[in-house]
Order: sequence, then C-alpha cells, then structure tokens
Amino acid sequence: MTVEKDEKSPVKQGVIRTYIERVSAFSPNARKYLISIMVYGAGFGIHRILFNFFLRSLGYDETLMGLLSTVSSMTVLISALPMGYVADILGRKLSLVVSGLVIGPSILLMVIFPSVPMMIIMNILMGIGSSLGSISSGPFLMENSGEVERTYLFSISSGLRMAAFSVGDWIGGYLPTWFGRVFDVSAVSSTAYAWAIGIAGILVIVAVIPRLMLKRRKLASDEITIFAPLKYAKEHPGMLTKLLLPMLITSIGAGLIMPFMNIFFSNVHHQPDPVIGVMFAWGSLAMGIGLILAPALADRFGKIKVIVFTQALSIPFLILLGFSPLFSLSALAYYIRLTLMNMSSPVYQTFVMEQVDSDSRAMVASLNSMVSSFGRAFSPTISGWLQVSYGFGPPFIGTIILYTISIFLYYFFFIRGRSRKLRQAG
Repeated sequence: MTVEKDEKSPVKQGVIRTYIERVSAFSPNARKYLISIMVYGAGFGIHRILFNFFLRSLGYDETLMGLLSTVSSMTVLISALPMGYVADILGRKLSLVVSGLVIGPSILLMVIFPSVPMMIIMNILMGIGSSLGSISSGPFLMENSGEVERTYLFSISSGLRMAAFSVGDWIGGYLPTWFGRVFDVSAVSSTAYAWAIGIAGILVIVAVIPRLMLKRRKLASDEITIFAPLKYAKEHPGMLTKLLLPMLITSIGAGLIMPFMNIFFSNVHHQPDPVIGVMFAWGSLAMGIGLILAPALADRFGKIKVIVFTQALSIPFLILLGFSPLFSLSALAYYIRLTLMNMSSPVYQTFVMEQVDSDSRAMVASLNSMVSSFGRAFSPTISGWLQVSYGFGPPFIGTIILYTISIFLYYFFFIRGRSRKLRQAG
C-alpha cells in the first residue's frame, strides 16, 4: 500500500505544481485585473439576482423583463464594432475604467428613477459599457500573459468572476430582507429591492479602483484600424465562420432561458427569494470551480475536445432542469448543467484570441461579442411572450435543440475536420 501511494503522489504533485507555477507567472497587471473582476462580480451578482424581482415589485411582467434584456443585448450587438475601435484608441486600461464608470451609475439611476423610459436608456448605457469592457478584456489578458500561463489566466479570471457572482447572489438573496427590516417595509417591496440593487451599483463603481492602478499600454497608431475585422474576414473567411457560427447559435439558445432562471424557479417551483439567491450563489461557485479546473483539462485533452465533451454532457441535465417536476432534481441539474456548459467558455475565448494577430484582436473580439449578443438581443423578447402564453416548456425545448446544433458544429469544424486533414496528411 505504501508503494502504491508513492507511485501515485508524483502525478498529483505534478498537476498541483504545474497549476501553482502557472498562477505564479501572472503579471502584476493581471493580478490587479483579477481583483477588480471579483469586486465587479459581487456587485453584478446582486443586480442580476434581484433586478427581475424589482421589476415585478413595480407591477411589470416578463414582457418588460424580456424587452430590457433585449435592449441591453441589442446595444451590445450594435455597438460592438465601434467599441472595438474605441478600445484601441483609449487603450485597454482606460476602456476597462470607462466600462465600470458607465455600468455602475446606470444601475443606480434605474432604481432611483424607476420609470420605463429611464430603464430603457440605462440599459442602453449598460450595453455600451458592457460591450467596451468585454471587448477589452480578452485582448488585455492576451497582452498581459505568456503562452504558457494564458489558458490558466483566462480560466481563472472567469472562475473568479463566477465565484464573485456566487457571493453577490448569496448576499442578494438576503439584502431585501435586511433593508425591509431597516425601513419597516416588506422584503418583496420595491423599496427593499431598490436599496439592495443600489449596493450592487456601488460595488461596480468600487471595482474601478484597481483598474486605475493598471499599467497602461496604448496601441501604436499603426496597430489601430477600423478595417481590421474586414481585413481578417477577407483573409480568413472560413476560419472566421467556424469560430463565430457555433457561438451565434449558442447565444440564441441561451437568450431563451438564461435571463429568466430566477423567474423559472419562482414561478414553476414556487421558491422564495432567499432560496433562489442561495441557489444562484452555489451555482456560480460550482461554475467557478469548473472554470478553474478547465485549463488543466485543456492541457491534457486539448481545448476543442474539452469544449465539445463538456457541452455535450450538459444536454441531459438541461432536459432534467426544465422538465423535472421535483425542485430537488431540477436544482441539482441546474448546478451540473451550469458547470459543464460554461467551464469551456474561457478555453474557447483563448482559442479564438490565439487565431488572430495582435492588431486584429480587439476587432475580432468585437465580432465575438456581436454574435454572443445577437441571439440574446432577440431571444428574451420571444421567450417572454412564450412564457406568458405557454409557460417555460417551449423556451427550454428551443434551447436544447439549439445547443445540440452548436455542439455538433464545434465537433464538425474542429475535431472531425482536423482528423480528416491528419488522415489525408498521413
């Protein structure tokens, strides 16, 4: 028994040692960015768990919820290419700072002035800020990492964001109750929700502080061109289609159900806000753990295989999540599906960034953001109408079908196609 233990330990120690070495290689800029996304994630976690409930406390239904989600995603879609150019002009640091300074105050203004026109305007601004931030983050991580630790940095940044979301979700589930006691109002009143979401806006603004400490690297003038995506599309039309099409289909499916998961557990399984908040917290934490494990799996099996296998394994749990009559089974499926489906996201983001030159990264990230937002720009409105008319069954069926198609495309483009080329070369 002692011999077997000694034989196995070097392998385990090797994996752990490799992970520690990769994380230790993170640059000071990368570490400061990780701090900022943890604070930002906690704030945005509170916002995402409570905002639909805030709308419902004001008397609005899923139709407006879907409309606002569509407005935000549509703005991300429309502004993606212009924001890619702006990101190159401002530089990564200033782009990340401006992103936080747009999103945080927008959250605050929506709860201070909760009229429909104000919410629409603020969701437009949040879409612009989100577009600028998401477009800048991938190139920023590429520029502040080496080839060896890059996948680990992308995965850990996403993992820490999800862990921060879990903290925000957990706190968000209880904040309305706390503020309800402070102001002697119901925990499900608009007042309690408004103060709780106000905390989210403040945290997003605070996340700007470590971003201000980043060392700035401004792109040279010859690296900035608004025609970069057109140039890349012209030179690599096939590869660009392969990189973006599966993500487009996934985004359409995700938009049908993901913005409404809190409403799903509230309406279908009749769970109160604190329970849903704790669920979202544990779900984000589980996804964060999966994201942190993803680079080790990618090192061993390859990036694309990890993407295909984990997303394919998530489909049965998506079916169980949407159609199980038992809350316990639906909740368990929610955790597992969330972890499997999303753990490959930073791995694929790394893969996409590695396919393009430095002068095209921001613009290709813009195209990436556009296709990710395209489906979410239309799906929530359609889903909101379907929920009001037919319940959650049709949106879940649509998501299952679309996810299955995107998984097949990943396999067909990057595994089957590559295997065929290897056989031909052999």
